[in-house]
Amino acid sequence: QQNFSINLMKVLIKNATIFSPSSPFHGKNKHIFIDNGIISKIGNNLKVTANKTIDVKGLCVSPGWVDCFANFCDPGEEYKETLETGVMAAAAGGFTEVMLIPNTQPVVYNKSQVEYLVQKSKSLAVTIHAIGAITKNAEGKELSEMFDMQHSGAIAFSDGLNPVQSSGILQKALEYILAIGGTIIQLPDDKTIGTHGLMNEGEISVKMGLQGKPALSEELMIARDIEVLRYTDSKIHFTGISTQKSLELIAAAKKEKLNVSCSVTPYHLFFCDEDILDYNTNLKVNPPLRTKKDRDALRKGIKSGMIDFIASHHQPQDWDHKICEFQYAKNGMETLESVFGAAGICGISTETFVKMQTENIRKVFNLPPVSIAEGEKANLSLFIPDEEYIFEEKHIQSKSKNNAFINKKLRGKVFGIINKDGLFLNK
Repeated sequence: QQNFSINLMKVLIKNATIFSPSSPFHGKNKHIFIDNGIISKIGNNLKVTANKTIDVKGLCVSPGWVDCFANFCDPGEEYKETLETGVMAAAAGGFTEVMLIPNTQPVVYNKSQVEYLVQKSKSLAVTIHAIGAITKNAEGKELSEMFDMQHSGAIAFSDGLNPVQSSGILQKALEYILAIGGTIIQLPDDKTIGTHGLMNEGEISVKMGLQGKPALSEELMIARDIEVLRYTDSKIHFTGISTQKSLELIAAAKKEKLNVSCSVTPYHLFFCDEDILDYNTNLKVNPPLRTKKDRDALRKGIKSGMIDFIASHHQPQDWDHKICEFQYAKNGMETLESVFGAAGICGISTETFVKMQTENIRKVFNLPPVSIAEGEKANLSLFIPDEEYIFEEKHIQSKSKNNAFINKKLRGKVFGIINKDGLFLNK
């Protein structure tokens, strides 16, 4: 399915439309010549000698996409995913950089765990960034050594799938990161509300006889976190927001000029609680899929620019944890390969998608900007935005196959990436 060859010395991309809002070539159709990982020439009808030429109808090129919330299960649960297979999934989805949540075994809460990921990343086709846990073992009790972790390469801080429940701990963490210029990522979920909920609490959960998790568990957490943020004057990013009210709370905080940003998953944009009527365990996620009204509000939030970017929430689960009764299935969906196609079919324009996954996300996490210009290092995503296709299991490069987009029509196909002197193409 995939063909990855590293160290292709000279690559010529012909007739590609460049999507790079900050580049003078934005919106223009050009030839791009890459020599030893550096963009050497951009122009029309370049006459150069290349050992790989790419000439595909409708091809577009943008700076490499970034994802801010994925689990590669390594170390500890390599039977679900490894760093190597996670990177394959990311590259197949058009991502050149991925931020990994700390919920591995052991949890990434000290500098040696961060260093493991930083070292491993050097030999991988996709750059992986460590997110350090806010608290020791992501247990929410005692702050971790965030300064040490940042010094070793941690890019942000989050307890990932175990959001910080204690207001006091969150306050301390927000104050701590002020000094080191970090960002806290929270998955908004008050675990004391709807603790055993299996899906969104509402008409559908009643109809299905499944215990519900109310929107309140998310909205209350966002409201509280915003209050603590206001008090500390620090910086927070909410990921996986799923309700209209959540969006309204964040919009009000942004209007107040608080340092807040948010992201949404591809599955909250595409699906709603009605899609669970056939008890598809791949749709068992946290936060749960909400109502159609919430889903439509999220789509509007992207188009209006209120939502800053999409976060994959790539969470591989092995067969045993998904092919079982709904109540016993674990939360989470494998998503990286389907993010772009899902966004396209939800009506998100290529221009918006590229701006979100390149400029917006880099700004929030203080990543250096990437541009398509002569003399710059090639960090590129290659894609065909108008192509519609049925997403199939063969498109999945992850070890796990728990992806609810299988057999769905998506719009926008990833052709490949160029990163770290290497070329990775989807066949």
